[in-house]
Amino acid sequence: MRLSSVLMIFLTFAAAAVLSLVAANYSVKLIEESSEISVRDALDDKGMTWAEVEARGLEVALSGTAPTEAIRFAALTTAGTVVDAARVVDDMSVTAQEAIAPPKFSAEILRNDSGLSVIGLIPAETDRDYVIARFNSLRGAEGVTDLLETADYPAPPGWDRALDFALGAMSQLPRAKVSVTAERVAITAITDSAAAKAKLERDLQRVAPDGLKLEMTITAPRPVITPFTTRFEITEDGAGFDACSADSDAAAERIVVTAIAAGAEAPRCTVGLGVPSPAWADAVTSSIFALTKLGRGSVTIVDADITLVAAEGTPQDTFDTVVGELENSLPEVFALQSTLEEAPDANAGPKEFTATLSPEGQVQLRGRVSDEALRELALSYAKAQFGSDAVYNAVRIVDDLPADWTTRVLAGLEGLGALSNGAVVVTPDRLQLTGNTGNPEASTEISALLADKLGEGAQFDVNVTYQEKLDPVLGLPSPEECEAEIGAIIASNKINFEPGSATIDASALDTMDDIAEILKKCGDIPLEIQGYTDSQGRETMNLALSQSRAESVLNELRARRVLTGSFTATGYGEESPIADNGTEAGREANRRIEFRLIRPDTVDTPEETTLESAAGAVDAAPQDDSESPTE
Repeated sequence: MRLSSVLMIFLTFAAAAVLSLVAANYSVKLIEESSEISVRDALDDKGMTWAEVEARGLEVALSGTAPTEAIRFAALTTAGTVVDAARVVDDMSVTAQEAIAPPKFSAEILRNDSGLSVIGLIPAETDRDYVIARFNSLRGAEGVTDLLETADYPAPPGWDRALDFALGAMSQLPRAKVSVTAERVAITAITDSAAAKAKLERDLQRVAPDGLKLEMTITAPRPVITPFTTRFEITEDGAGFDACSADSDAAAERIVVTAIAAGAEAPRCTVGLGVPSPAWADAVTSSIFALTKLGRGSVTIVDADITLVAAEGTPQDTFDTVVGELENSLPEVFALQSTLEEAPDANAGPKEFTATLSPEGQVQLRGRVSDEALRELALSYAKAQFGSDAVYNAVRIVDDLPADWTTRVLAGLEGLGALSNGAVVVTPDRLQLTGNTGNPEASTEISALLADKLGEGAQFDVNVTYQEKLDPVLGLPSPEECEAEIGAIIASNKINFEPGSATIDASALDTMDDIAEILKKCGDIPLEIQGYTDSQGRETMNLALSQSRAESVLNELRARRVLTGSFTATGYGEESPIADNGTEAGREANRRIEFRLIRPDTVDTPEETTLESAAGAVDAAPQDDSESPTE
């Protein structure tokens, strides 16, 4: 009986323990599910659906891949607001972040009369001090405002060549903005004239690195034409302008069309500022049309004054009718003066003054002047204009010359000074100037000058021929011509060096002077100065010596004020011999300096030089065998 009571008590406690264990397990499951659901709902509400939630007893584990570290931390914080933060287990990972992209390197260079400023972001490996020193060296740069920042990233391909090109271009751009990236250089600039604009565009295109995108927006202001002059003439030989001015492209086109209809061939008009009236084109076309009706003669329009001259033999009634029609058709402001030429007096003597200018610059003065004072004045003026040693004087004094003879003579000499060669003939009723020029605007400029100096109604003829070969812009030698000229010089006059050194021998200084004069005319051409040695001595020393000698030649050119921004100096040592190194004469020929034009479609190898036959040999004196290298 006692045993049964003990057993019952034990069983009762055992049952209670089992029931407690079951209840505890149920409670844990309930807490797990509640925590897991609550945390998942909270994360979903925050848009963190990527997060996985798993209850591990009283702990809540978060897993999954967070987009960023900040979002991972936000998930932990959100879970910590639902359950005790100490119960939250972080099993999350973060998406691997891509490497930070390098910045966009660029520079903006602004230059004007006040100085130069540069702003932008450049690679840290770029020699910033060198860049600023290049800017400081520009003539006219009053100071450099340095706003450059650097970033420690590799320079993108093409960055160095684009920046070097921009640095070289700034020497030709006194008023400009230049934008530089690795792939592109954009230039916005202002030039003084259309000729300067054309030359600048040509020079920049010529030296731009191959593959670099060059964008140029270069403007040239319209010239101020004073006085605003147009002169049209119809003779037995044909019709044409001595001068043509217009205030707009549309006005110029109207005038040109009218001139062609009157018989002119390929006329052109200068578009500029200073027009006296917006109706300029109306006045010019009406005047040309009136002259066409007369058949022969000239019409000169200087500002608002119009002078119409009908040739001798024009019927009086035709002349009167045409003049009347023109007077009625002219716009307001314009005033007309008309003349019908009469036959000259057959008994009149040859009253004229003549000055001729030869292509070599020699001037001869002949004919008549009114007094000794005018003769001395004309001679002094000619010497000042053309040079004291270039003037030959053979004028004589007569008494019966017009009162304005002095003005006419001096105006003719001034007009002659605008030509490369030609002649001026002054008579009592006309001034005639003929010749050749390299200035496409010379005819207009000379006609405006004569109209201003001689006054209203004066008769003059300007027959000036433009020749491209005389144009100081178009007449520049091509890079190939420059290369050939230098080759001819060094073929006959060696560039010698002192034995075993990079010092140019005194005997070669005249040769350097001649080469410098050519390069000054050639402009900014891409040129490589190449140094070569013979095969004696150690190869490394030969290479170093040839490099030093090429650099010495480059420095000599700089000392002679040659623009060398597009030049490079390279030593090739004993490579590419042009003669047998086994003989003294061959070694002498192989020790040389060459000038080679760098072409975009060639590689920088010495074999392709076009100056092989014009090798500038160095060190004429034979060397002692003890020297190393024997250069």
